[in-house]
Amino acid sequence: MSTPSGILATSPAAERGGALRARQLIVLTGLFWAYVTLSNVLYAYSMRTGLARLTDMPLFAPWDVRVLQHAILLPFLLVSYWASLRIRWRPWWSTWPLQVLLGVAFAAVAYPAMVAAELLRGDMHLHDAVAAHGGLGPWSEPLWRSLWVASWITFLPAYGFGLALVSGLSLYVRYRDSEVRIANLEHAWSTARLAALRMQLSPHTLFNLLHTIRGEIEWDPKAAQSMLVQFSDLLRRLLSAGGREFVSLSEELKFTAAYLELQQRRFPDRLSLRLPSPQEAPALWVPSLILQPLVENAVVHGLAGHAKPVTVEVEAGIADGRLTLTVVNDLAAIRPQAAPGIGLVNVRERLAVLFPGRASLVTGLVGGRWHTQIALPALREAPESRPAPAATGRAA
Repeated sequence: MSTPSGILATSPAAERGGALRARQLIVLTGLFWAYVTLSNVLYAYSMRTGLARLTDMPLFAPWDVRVLQHAILLPFLLVSYWASLRIRWRPWWSTWPLQVLLGVAFAAVAYPAMVAAELLRGDMHLHDAVAAHGGLGPWSEPLWRSLWVASWITFLPAYGFGLALVSGLSLYVRYRDSEVRIANLEHAWSTARLAALRMQLSPHTLFNLLHTIRGEIEWDPKAAQSMLVQFSDLLRRLLSAGGREFVSLSEELKFTAAYLELQQRRFPDRLSLRLPSPQEAPALWVPSLILQPLVENAVVHGLAGHAKPVTVEVEAGIADGRLTLTVVNDLAAIRPQAAPGIGLVNVRERLAVLFPGRASLVTGLVGGRWHTQIALPALREAPESRPAPAATGRAA
């Protein structure tokens, strides 16, 4: 039986559409109908036992005929529930009449299914006995009508209970898949956001470095060649780090050193550096390019308005399971404090995404020098990279 997409999902794309899958419908309906079958058989047996002392007229079909009747009805039930899921419940003025019509039609088939079961068993004992007891032919209109109405009344509530069960599961599947879809969208957004933040190395800084190299070509070609090699190494490290969420602390310090050394060659008389040795750094993992915005700020704001040489220091320490990364730079005495720039906002956003409530960024003047300090959990193992969310056919 073919099913429309969006109702019973039979492919991975359809399964991601939030609909009830064909296997789920068949299993759930089968279990429910097995329960209904067992209940009807036990009910008929108990009633036959109780009424045997009052009358000898058979009022209930044998158990094997009832089981066969329910087996015949199962395909009709599956088709009815499948059609119900296709119709759904909105808009109510057009869907509810169709839903009621499906239930009425299924209940109307129940008595013909009983007759078919008796014919398959080759035993019309029930109809013959009832007809003989009432003086009627086995297919007379009053007998047929009364038995059909009784069967219709019995099976209509059972259909309704099963429909409520199937519809409830369908709603749950849609809710669950919408939650997965939302989680995928949030993950995709945070991944794109982190990638953008990691790659936010100021373009004007790169252009300034290139202009510096260009200026050195005429005056000192060897120095320009050396700077160009350093610049290429910097870009290589930038591209490598930009594709990962975390790098080792030693790699981060190497990139920071490469960046600051190029800046020092740009301002040889105004900028001095104090950097930790990457080889001596603790074996920890940090967000990639987390220091770059801070050291860039230290160079830009430290040199601005400062006539004397400026020293930029980078420190790394670990205590009580937390890693602190500190960038210190001289600051002109007359330079007013500026509002947090894009670099600090960048770092704060990344820390908030990667370590919700567990990392901090603090800035301020200490002893006439500007301190920027990051505190974050000391990660001794590389966090697992989250896979990119798969494309879905729907939109959690």
